[in-house]
Amino acid sequence: MREIEQIYYNNFGIAFYWKNGKEVISEKIQLVFKETGFYFTVEELNQFCDLIENSLIENACCESCELKNSCHKFLLKTPCAAIDLAVSMKELKSIKDLVEGSLFKIELEEYVYGAGLN
Repeated sequence: MREIEQIYYNNFGIAFYWKNGKEVISEKIQLVFKETGFYFTVEELNQFCDLIENSLIENACCESCELKNSCHKFLLKTPCAAIDLAVSMKELKSIKDLVEGSLFKIELEEYVYGAGLN
């Protein structure tokens, strides 16, 4: 089994970099949730974050519904033009946390080991 460098995880999924021996391959992020895996660049991960936010805004009409977290499935667009995901509102919020948490950790690492170095 290949080694990984974990970026972020929650109860719904995980984001990580693949490793080749001891070298971390940081050009792309592997995002895995709901038996689905995406291999995104940081730019694509940011696009996905925007698409998630758009989906939350479009489906805000369910805010007062007691069953909003589990009853309906919404189409969530991805940076892959040919792929949309059917997710519940609860799943959508979990994916949002996974993507935003991953982007935060990536940006923090870039700052600490890049611009923040003295």
